[in-house]
Amino acid sequence: MSLAATLVAALTVLPLTVVAVQAASTGWAGATDFLLRPRIGELLGHTGALLLLTVPLTVVLGTAAAWVVERTALPGAGVWRLLLLAPLAVPAFVSSYAWISLRPSMTGLLGAVLVTTLAYFPFVFLPVCAMLRGLDAGDEEAARSLGSSPTAAVLRTVLPRLRPAISGGALLVALHLLAEYGVLEMMRYQTFTTAIVQQYAVGFSDAPGSLLALVLVGLCLLVLIGEVALRGHARVSRLGPGAHRRPEPVPLGPWRVPTLVGLGLLVLLSLAVPVGMVVRWLVAGTASDGAAVVIGDLLRVTGTTVGLAIGGGLAAVVIALPGAWLLNRRRTVVATLLERSTFLASSVPGVVVGLALVTLSVNLLRPAYQTVGLLVLAYVILFLPRAMVSLRAGLAASPPELGEASRSLGLGGPATLVRVVLPLTMPSFLTGFVLVALAVSTELTATLLLAPTGTDTLALAFWGATGQLEYAAAAPYAAVMIALSAPLTLLLRRQIVGRR
Repeated sequence: MSLAATLVAALTVLPLTVVAVQAASTGWAGATDFLLRPRIGELLGHTGALLLLTVPLTVVLGTAAAWVVERTALPGAGVWRLLLLAPLAVPAFVSSYAWISLRPSMTGLLGAVLVTTLAYFPFVFLPVCAMLRGLDAGDEEAARSLGSSPTAAVLRTVLPRLRPAISGGALLVALHLLAEYGVLEMMRYQTFTTAIVQQYAVGFSDAPGSLLALVLVGLCLLVLIGEVALRGHARVSRLGPGAHRRPEPVPLGPWRVPTLVGLGLLVLLSLAVPVGMVVRWLVAGTASDGAAVVIGDLLRVTGTTVGLAIGGGLAAVVIALPGAWLLNRRRTVVATLLERSTFLASSVPGVVVGLALVTLSVNLLRPAYQTVGLLVLAYVILFLPRAMVSLRAGLAASPPELGEASRSLGLGGPATLVRVVLPLTMPSFLTGFVLVALAVSTELTATLLLAPTGTDTLALAFWGATGQLEYAAAAPYAAVMIALSAPLTLLLRRQIVGRR
């Protein structure tokens, strides 16, 4: 496992090595002059403001919604659980397309924070829900029996055990914000990511773009350090006698109506508005002359998107397993560094990773250029954190003593992995696969650079239409993306409901 985790870490860092070499070509003086410009300070301020506003909002919304759904006597909790996960089925840039078409004036920081918060809070809601359903009520009841109030018992026994889920979800949100391009470009809000894409579009793999990418990697390192401090090292799995007991639902009392209104407003803004606008433009475009041409392309583009999503999702969860296992079973400094390194490349735009892989394949492995395998590799590098966070949470909740007992009974490492570890982590395995597949189906810039000639996806077709302000022509592609993502979201709900 250690060797496999090391190889995975080296693979994910490889594109960043190419970026560093390109940035170094400017020399120390040139890099200093470029990075000390007022424009860099402006981009840093914009990126920092987006992180400081959106990440806390998603944590509060996701954690509060998960608590209300899983631990209170909420009417129709199953329906609310599905509705609060459903925004994952709507790509973030589709949501921005909907809000811009509804309110063209909603741009800048306010629009960017609104759209990203509504699109990304399920990344916190999902793991917190899963962990709440897996926690045993014994510790909380013990705290109550020792004189703690209900609130104090929750704060002392439940909230600390939710830290891996909350920190993991916040990490995913922060990494998405650092690498987000589609939403911010539509909202006309400049960050390092939009500046990098613009720089590469002008200079195509030039040194200034690489310097900006290195600054973004530095911001990612700060985020990773903060997540380690937030997550802590406390054990959350339980091993001992007795059956798993779920806590009694907390009555909402006078908070019942305000809670239902708040959840309804959250679903309205995050789901009903984007889906409603897509339907509106879809209906408006059905009578247009170009509708038949779009429908004729949908099957081909949809098939390509589904194939890439499945391939990228499976590859990511398989490759993430060694690092997640090593971190949970051997919490050493080396294990932490290996796992953290897999998050670095995901903080930069897909165009940076794509251009780095183009450079490597053309110069070192030309047969790999313009192949599906190289494109899937880019997806793995970009979206490995989604699989890593899911597997890490699943392994954290599975007692390591079971694996030790298996080995003491004569099973070797591979057999223990297959017969003990994988069955325990299968819900997290499927969750990671779904999260990566959702991301692959909506990826833009790396796909544009690395896809074999003639390959098109739903995201590329949608982006091409919106770039020409043809909202009606873009609506069919958005509708199919949502329709394809809906079954994956249902699968995520099943993983939450089945978590024990």
